[in-house]
Amino acid sequence: MKKTGKTKASLLMVACLSLTMMLSACGSGGGPTDPAASTNTNNNNNNTTTTTTAAAGAELDKALKGEYKGTKVTMFGPFVDADQKKFESSIKDFEDKTGIDIQYEGSKEFEATINIRVDGGSAPDIADFPQPGLLNSIAKTGKVIDLTNVLDQDKMKKNYNQSWLDMSMMDGKDGKIMAGIWNRSNVKSLVWYPKKQFDEAGYKVPQTWDEMMALTEQIAKDGDPAWAIGIESGAATGWPATDWIENIMLRTTTPENYDKWVKGELPFTSPEVKHAVDVMSKIWMNKDYVYGGTKSIVTTAFGDAPKPMFENPPKAWFNLMGNFITSFFPATAKVDQDYDWFYLPPIDEKYGKPVLVAGDIYAMFNDRPEVRAVMQFFTTGESIKTWVQSGGVIAPMNDASLDWYQSESDRRMAKLVQDATTLRFDGSDLMPGKVGAGTFWKGMTDYVSGTATLDDALKQIQAGWNN
Repeated sequence: MKKTGKTKASLLMVACLSLTMMLSACGSGGGPTDPAASTNTNNNNNNTTTTTTAAAGAELDKALKGEYKGTKVTMFGPFVDADQKKFESSIKDFEDKTGIDIQYEGSKEFEATINIRVDGGSAPDIADFPQPGLLNSIAKTGKVIDLTNVLDQDKMKKNYNQSWLDMSMMDGKDGKIMAGIWNRSNVKSLVWYPKKQFDEAGYKVPQTWDEMMALTEQIAKDGDPAWAIGIESGAATGWPATDWIENIMLRTTTPENYDKWVKGELPFTSPEVKHAVDVMSKIWMNKDYVYGGTKSIVTTAFGDAPKPMFENPPKAWFNLMGNFITSFFPATAKVDQDYDWFYLPPIDEKYGKPVLVAGDIYAMFNDRPEVRAVMQFFTTGESIKTWVQSGGVIAPMNDASLDWYQSESDRRMAKLVQDATTLRFDGSDLMPGKVGAGTFWKGMTDYVSGTATLDDALKQIQAGWNN
């Protein structure tokens, strides 16, 4: 779900599994600078064999010729345990070909440690930030290398949806800089459903919001609540509600307004945000639409929420959640057979087909030829190929072949990211922690539980920006 290794998902999944608390990438600091709304023009299927230098540069070419053999590049990030093994596997072929030793160090305390290292003058050559807001705050110190001249910008524009490039631009000490490059992503605009029973019932995947609402009503008439929703997550209770609001904001207002909201320039008390919650409420506050009724939402753990979908027959049919949620599905359930997903439909067609994502952005702190070569390598699909093949991650690069994905579900997910009209990062993960992982979580929980009116909840959330 959220922050892979450091994001909402990471902290949240640990929370759920330990019965305590993918800290959801809710990082410190604000979000990226106002990226302009953009349209992806790279909607190719990319089913052909890719080259290692697709979006790279001169240093990578030299590295592949062995010119930097024997050099070392240090890297620090949140990948530990199984994720660290997958990461190290993904870079092994590059290390073997170039002779560059990428010395990776993973830590569950990455967020706290990276600031100490940067401030103390011992920053790694490269750092993986699952929280763009944290990188944004460090970029302002002037200690992050601007990648504008490190990476071939023409190749970058061909290999990434423009929104990814927009989200990499942040405020440096003396103006905007390309603060990092995206290497791994999670998709959060997905509605999961029990495919086999769904098809047998004669239901059709909705293509618009109105169709989804009509199907929700039809399922209720057929005797079942359509939606399985849970926001309980220990100390992180409330975070799934933020994903709903973020997705709806992208479908009901401009990308520019979304960016302003994330940075605190568009208040939670604004008509735009209130409207987004009202849209969500048409589902959440209807006892006939939610399994267990509205009151159950606050007491149901997010990982347990999908369980009714896998009963026979299903007792609920839809669950909006990022692709990490499949880790909580029954071990016997098979993707593309027992379950599948559909894209959360657009609400206002003028806002296109936006996709909410989370992911990892790599920043560079020391400028040496071999470090440049490694950064250039990380802009290629090849750098994450083996991880893609192992499942559970989506490559943000256009040169990552769809053939690498082991399921039709993952291939469709990758294509969704490539073809998105607009991509935006998880908003609460970009807001300051006291808001994104504080008043936003609590305010939504109070509203859904009935202990606060919508207006009071929004005022409560907004107060986080002022404290």
